Amino acid sequence: MKQKISYIKLFLTMMQISAFTFGGGFVIIGMMQKKFCDELHWVKEDEVLDMTAIAQSAPGALAVNSAIIFGYRMSGITGALVSALAVIIPPIIIISVVCRTYDVFSTNRIVQIALQVMRAGVAAVIIDVVMDLAGKVIQTKDVINIILMVLAFAASWIYGISSIQIILFFLMFGIARYFLERKKVAQ
Repeated sequence: MKQKISYIKLFLTMMQISAFTFGGGFVIIGMMQKKFCDELHWVKEDEVLDMTAIAQSAPGALAVNSAIIFGYRMSGITGALVSALAVIIPPIIIISVVCRTYDVFSTNRIVQIALQVMRAGVAAVIIDVVMDLAGKVIQTKDVINIILMVLAFAASWIYGISSIQIILFFLMFGIARYFLERKKVAQ
């Protein structure tokens, strides 16, 4: 934790991001990155990649995990709790309203078309986030990490290997790489 942000500012910022983010966890990560890196300068871009990896490797909703990690980074344990609460309130309200009015909206052609169009926008935002994160891996010029990124993509896209299996493999690989590098330095 480098800087302490007021809980109210953290809560309102997280709630705003959550309320206007449609499309799932990767979209909210992109929104958090733009807000916290580019606008507010609360975190550095390389930290976002690390926080994303941690959030993705934990069980649970990626949006909530990301909020907890960002909140902890900003203001410790209380910040994590404040962020988690802020990020779940808007979806709870929205889903509650949708559930109460589902029958009306499910047959409404305008709503159906709007949702189809939103899918295209969400896909574009997710591609933007993926390209940005991949670009950061490439910028490190670490050939092993670049190869691993390509292999992970192939494992998921071509062979349908689950993200959990890929993340667990990379976790084990990262630990093994750490000990190998440590052993090399000791010699």
